[in-house]
Amino acid sequence: MAKRATRRAKLHAIEGARIHNLVFEQTPANDREQSYLRKIRPRSDNQRLLMEAIETKPLTIAVGPAGTGKTYLAISAAVEALDAGTVSRIVLSRPAVEAGENLGFLPGDMREKLDPYLRPLWDALNDRLGAKRLRQHLDDGLIEIAPVAFMRGRTLNNSFVLIDEAQNCTYGQLKMLLTRLGWHSTMVMTGDPDQTDLLPELSGLASIAQRLEGFEDVAVVRLADMDVVRHPLVGRMLSVL
Repeated sequence: MAKRATRRAKLHAIEGARIHNLVFEQTPANDREQSYLRKIRPRSDNQRLLMEAIETKPLTIAVGPAGTGKTYLAISAAVEALDAGTVSRIVLSRPAVEAGENLGFLPGDMREKLDPYLRPLWDALNDRLGAKRLRQHLDDGLIEIAPVAFMRGRTLNNSFVLIDEAQNCTYGQLKMLLTRLGWHSTMVMTGDPDQTDLLPELSGLASIAQRLEGFEDVAVVRLADMDVVRHPLVGRMLSVL
């Protein structure tokens, strides 16, 4: 009787462990390839206009408050263009400006130094590509990190160029970045003029958007509080802050 009870207890433990593995020890979401091929759908009319502009114009300037999907939609379009072969690389550029704090000197190579500033871009790329493909594209040079300070003198052909957080660039920096646009390339510039970490008179995004708005080959898409896709409270807060 004792042997039978012991054997039953062992079988029960094995079965319990098997069920536990099936339910609780599946591969974490961050370790598997993401379903990046799913089609992104706009959640507002302005987001639809932004997606159409990126697809049809060589230069798109997207201005609007945080949480309106500017960066995510641009990253999604960049990944689709790279997968379709319409561009040969994705170039990411973002000013290394801290939000009112001083982090001091950061260790590591260029990618590691810029990692804190590019984290929102990494999150979007990881969601669209998956961690494995993202690492491979970085190693192969299909995705390039190009600090604003090192962009002068370059011509970016056959590239999808994303200038993120452009409100933290001066007028001179944005002018320099815009003139990097080469043949068969698409450039998207995103930012929120109301959340600049520079002195208001130094940020050049609002002025650049206003001056280029009438160009036939340039799309200036202005998103608003109603386009916020984060928590509903974010949109309501932005309307009074």
